[in-house]
Amino acid sequence: MATEPPPVAVVTVPFPAQGHLNQLLHLSLLLASRGIPVHFAAPEPHLRQARARLHGWGHHHDLAAIRFRALAVPPHASPDPDPTSSSPFPAHMQPLFEAFCAGAGASLAALLAELAAAHRRVVVLHDRMAAFAAAEAVKLPNGEALGVHCLAASYNVGWADPGHALLREHGMAFHRPDACATPEFIALARRMGQERRRAPGAGMVVNSCRALEGEFLDVLLPLLPSSSDGRKLFAIGPLNPLLPPDTGKTTPEALERHECLRWLDEQPRASVLYISFGTTSSLRREQLAELAEALRKSGQRFLWSLRDADRADMRAPSPTSPGADMRVAAGEKGMVVTGWAPQLEILAHGATAAFMSHCGWNSTVESLSHGKPILAWPMHSDQPWDAELVCRYLGAGILVRPWERRGEVTPAAGVRDAIERAMRSEEGERVREAARKLGEAVRADVAHGRSSRRDLDDLVAYITR
Repeated sequence: MATEPPPVAVVTVPFPAQGHLNQLLHLSLLLASRGIPVHFAAPEPHLRQARARLHGWGHHHDLAAIRFRALAVPPHASPDPDPTSSSPFPAHMQPLFEAFCAGAGASLAALLAELAAAHRRVVVLHDRMAAFAAAEAVKLPNGEALGVHCLAASYNVGWADPGHALLREHGMAFHRPDACATPEFIALARRMGQERRRAPGAGMVVNSCRALEGEFLDVLLPLLPSSSDGRKLFAIGPLNPLLPPDTGKTTPEALERHECLRWLDEQPRASVLYISFGTTSSLRREQLAELAEALRKSGQRFLWSLRDADRADMRAPSPTSPGADMRVAAGEKGMVVTGWAPQLEILAHGATAAFMSHCGWNSTVESLSHGKPILAWPMHSDQPWDAELVCRYLGAGILVRPWERRGEVTPAAGVRDAIERAMRSEEGERVREAARKLGEAVRADVAHGRSSRRDLDDLVAYITR
């Protein structure tokens, strides 16, 4: 008697940038924890980096449940980031993005064919910026695709209707994409949009929840393409683990914790400003100097993750990183980390009071889900919108620099003013309280029977039907 093939295999296909890799890997772990076979497919350097940077999941034993599959990408340039550029958009990553979207399809097709022959169904969960994966999925007689939206769900509403009543009600501005990215990247995003329209999937998965974007989720659902099963929107966020405060302080693994966490252990509760501008941008040295001066003159305790932007081939940061110079310039009351920093554990730590951030969606969700307010300093892409959402809609942030002045060096006095408003004023108290309540609401959403957990259950049921 022939053995029945396994019912389903899931293939997750991230876009090769850290915030996207991270979200798809968290999603893969959630699905694997439900007993679903998951294959995480990306270029080899990004497989290594995604594994190395994963944190918040204990001792990474969960990774054993996932099969990491390398996608072949044509040769491409990998220039260094240019911190002297007038724009912080990571234009140095464009050759990788082009090569990935144009050239990874063949090796993905081979992987899908292998899995399709051994399973009744293959479900491809692809980053919407890797929409070529949907086209490969629908070529299979037993394949289908679901898009994973790694930006704020509300970004789709602003994109579709910048004058929507919900935006006007809260005084929110949706900035034109051509003001936030390079023409080359916008052209690539439009090509991926065309791919999605040619091979529409069964719905969309978003790293969000009703506590953060409930009204926008209601607006977004009717905008999605309708399939034979209706419109499907799975709001299963936050994808990142929700850590209790001071995770790991009393565990046997404490000796292996990052040195910055041990430094945080020594600081008073809710006294430290965490600073990080993500993995894709390198600030100009003159801007770094102004920030360092603002920290020194404010007397604020700080933990600053200061590193070069990622390269396309994931090489190590330049040995000429300005970290040592900034450590001296910023004064004695803080710590500068020039390597990879465990952001989830930092945000969960009781000594961390607030987060000065570029407002990438990953960082935004991680901060708010741990109840920490944001000093918003958007750099490019969707980040200006995330700053609008955090500061104007959620009331959980303070804007460091208006987007309209993005081409200027923000002076130390302006940065210091934002720090002192956030950390030592009545306005800051209101913002911190709003963030604290949001953290509680987000945790409620993922509890059994609540919206995010229900949507995750529905997604699992749909995949395994």
